[in-house]
Amino acid sequence: NEDNILIKPYQENNIFENVSPGIYNVFVKDTKNNCGLVNDIISVIGFPKFFTPNNDGINDTWQVYGVSNMFQPNTKILIFNRYGKLVKEVNPLGEGWNGTSNGIKLPSDDYWFSITLQDGRIFKNHFTLKY
Repeated sequence: NEDNILIKPYQENNIFENVSPGIYNVFVKDTKNNCGLVNDIISVIGFPKFFTPNNDGINDTWQVYGVSNMFQPNTKILIFNRYGKLVKEVNPLGEGWNGTSNGIKLPSDDYWFSITLQDGRIFKNHFTLKY
């Protein structure tokens, strides 16, 4: 993880499943020819399915995970209400969206988003704001 803590031991399969979004340092070791070890930092893009901006310190903002100053820093994140009206553009390097638009708390509901990564990939999906 970002603290250089080994989360998973080495595995023979090169497919990883159920990986949480975030920044990872991946190590690859050749076990058959003993050719050494290589590593690289990678980003796994993801987002929460809901958030609860009630100031309890848990899930208070909604933000895309796996974006950093190193990975896709010029990502564009747009949040829309159920009618397609743009309610917020979120800074991908900031704290995230707190459920307000122009200082007004928006209602509990499903909201849609569009993420355009710096490399051109686009993700569209939805999440729930719940009080």
